[in-house]
Amino acid sequence: MQLIDSHAHLYLPEFDDDRDEVISRALNNDVAKMLLPNIDAGSVEPMMKLVNKYPGICYPMIGLHPTSVDENYREQLATISNYLKKNKFVAIGEIGIDLYWDKSYIREQEIVFREQLIIAAEKTLPVVIHSRNSIDEIINILDDTGIKNLRGVFHSFTGSIEQAREIIKRGFFIGAGGILTFKNSDLDKVIAELDPGNIILETDSPYLAPVPKRGKRNESSFLKYTAEKLAGIINLSPEETAIITTSNSINLFKLD
Repeated sequence: MQLIDSHAHLYLPEFDDDRDEVISRALNNDVAKMLLPNIDAGSVEPMMKLVNKYPGICYPMIGLHPTSVDENYREQLATISNYLKKNKFVAIGEIGIDLYWDKSYIREQEIVFREQLIIAAEKTLPVVIHSRNSIDEIINILDDTGIKNLRGVFHSFTGSIEQAREIIKRGFFIGAGGILTFKNSDLDKVIAELDPGNIILETDSPYLAPVPKRGKRNESSFLKYTAEKLAGIINLSPEETAIITTSNSINLFKLD
């Protein structure tokens, strides 16, 4: 069985003491590949260091996270653009709109999101979208840009079945992570209505650890708990679920 963690921030300081052990545990728990979404200009170097140490296992994305957008967003975008010229990335991400945390730079968030969508289209790369409290706003922006053939995933999806269908209709995947295992989440009811061909698995490590690890630092080896939960929801075996979700990630991100 092979799983892919499509969203893990394994380069963050939370893993400085045991990063190699974290990678080893993931591989020993059937997680063959880990995709690393970027946060801002300052996180690119540690991310690329990890990618270079684990080629064919860790894959980088490039993008400016909405909660890192401030008055200096032009400088950040310029730095990210320079990295994009020199390195190969599997996606533009993590990008989007965040209406949960600080809303001081909402206008700038939208500008940055739109510009990164254009970059993704130019580079024919998928986008990994952060949409906390902003799914409808993001769908409207995607439509408003008029960009054809954009593909990607709504990372850590927590929306309604109607929103999920609108996302899928536009050629995007649903990212399912630890929230799927939470008792106080209705996400299982939404996922049960979807074709598993539209779902990819993720951890969002070090955040949002699944049950039975909830409250602990999340890591890629914990992906098995979300995969098992998903298998039960869609009435497939863990092996069948792994085949489908892994194929979805390989196709979306064009992994080798």
